[in-house]
Amino acid sequence: MSMMFKRVFCDKILLKLSGLYRFNCINKFSQKIPNDQETILNNGIITTEKKYNDSNNTSNEEELKRLLKEAATYSDANDKNWATTPYPASAPTSVEEKKIDIPKVDPTERSIVLFPGQGTLKVGAVRKYLRFPGAKDIFELANEILRYDLLKICLNGPQEKLDQTKFNQPATVVSSLAALEQLREDRPKVFETCIGTAGYSVGELSALIFSGAISFEDGIRLVAVRGNMMQMASDKISQGMLSVYCPPQIKLSKILQDATAWARDLGVPDPVCKVSVFLYTQSKIIAGNEEALQYIEKNANDVGLQKLRRLPVSGAFHTPLMLPAIKKFHEVLREISLEEPRTKVYSNYSGRPYRNSRSIKNLLIKQIISPVKWEQCIQGIYTRPEGTPFPRTFDVGSSGRMKTILKLINAKAAEFCIVI
Repeated sequence: MSMMFKRVFCDKILLKLSGLYRFNCINKFSQKIPNDQETILNNGIITTEKKYNDSNNTSNEEELKRLLKEAATYSDANDKNWATTPYPASAPTSVEEKKIDIPKVDPTERSIVLFPGQGTLKVGAVRKYLRFPGAKDIFELANEILRYDLLKICLNGPQEKLDQTKFNQPATVVSSLAALEQLREDRPKVFETCIGTAGYSVGELSALIFSGAISFEDGIRLVAVRGNMMQMASDKISQGMLSVYCPPQIKLSKILQDATAWARDLGVPDPVCKVSVFLYTQSKIIAGNEEALQYIEKNANDVGLQKLRRLPVSGAFHTPLMLPAIKKFHEVLREISLEEPRTKVYSNYSGRPYRNSRSIKNLLIKQIISPVKWEQCIQGIYTRPEGTPFPRTFDVGSSGRMKTILKLINAKAAEFCIVI
């Protein structure tokens, strides 16, 4: 109705304006008309203008009343089938008419799965998982791929042999996957409700297998090559890893530079001493040449480092000393087909979830020679608004070690952590 009224009213106004325009044109060109005709014309104009002005207000008011009275409305239409809408018939016409309920996800019904890295596995620890048939099948298949009896080493040791990188890395991954069989038996919904997973160091391969990004067979092949090549790199020169606690006032970078310089003065070519793992707040793992680590142990009290502890590994993992392990690992990785993960998998290298399957190959290689950003991974997984509940977390295969570290990073999240 408003559109029709505007159109009629505008037409009326244009009609009036056109009349005024004609009068103006006549006045403009009347100067060329002879005087006698000019007088007659002017008298006519004056008379017309006078009549127009006198009746203008009254006629406009009456005209508007008539237009409003005769204007068409949608209420006059009996058949309204012509009216169409882009929305479905069931859609509410206003927010007040019907509120749309968006289902909310209860965080406590979601789960996170964490996997351990090298150095946590003890002889005999896997025995408790062997009561699950799937765990036995996993070890049998792993034995065929590795071409040695991994289960025998896990059950009987000795611990010195199990701690060797070439055995410990495959054992850590396979034991974690065997522990998943207990989780599958006790809490099968975890596999459907998992919203994120992360693995510490070599445990990242466990997480990728769990997510479906890497098949079990390819994952075991990868971890076997990774363990063998990192063992080879470790045997080239004397090296190791050292856990330290760094109070806020400590300038760790200066200490690492001094340790590197000390090793160089002792004749070590291209010495390395770097942070290899950002474990939790103010706690780091340092890795490098043996001479550099000895310098830090000797001067720890003077420089303010606390809680020093050697890790039961022979290599300076996640530092440039692992460069000899890269080539062979890359060759095997290149032959493997990856799938999109079924859940978020957090990268040790970036501290963030992998964007897609293509980024996995690139970052897995970098992870071997770059620091593990474990604290950053955990912060990314559990950061949430105040008052939001935490998902259930499952520490799979570490005998509680991953839960302990989680508690040091996020004590609230650790309250919902279950050790498997």
